[in-house]
Amino acid sequence: MLKKALPLLILPLLLGGCAATFTNLTPRQQVRNTDNLYPVEVALSSRQETMRWDTIQAQVVVGNQLYPMRLTALMTNRWEGQVPVPPGVKTVHYHYKFDYLENSFGSPKKASSTSPEFNLRIME
Repeated sequence: MLKKALPLLILPLLLGGCAATFTNLTPRQQVRNTDNLYPVEVALSSRQETMRWDTIQAQVVVGNQLYPMRLTALMTNRWEGQVPVPPGVKTVHYHYKFDYLENSFGSPKKASSTSPEFNLRIME
């Protein structure tokens, strides 16, 4: 009986345990600057209890390029970084990627979450 009921007991954990919410804190438009680097910032919230918050490594992804982000001072769930935008380019498509460890049976395992795509428009 227990063998038949076990999958039904685990199902809610699989459906609700991994929900992550990404809040893009970056303005949609920024004025072009001389160094062609533009700040981006994101907040992450998750109901996943197995996530090890102290192991999160955030990156912003532009095309095939990954740019590291750092934890915002005095915050536990916000990261900031910079995205290079070449002269002449007016719109950049990007998303955030979070790599982390999560608790599992035995040793922790690697996991990751990816945000939806966002757009940054550069104003002349």
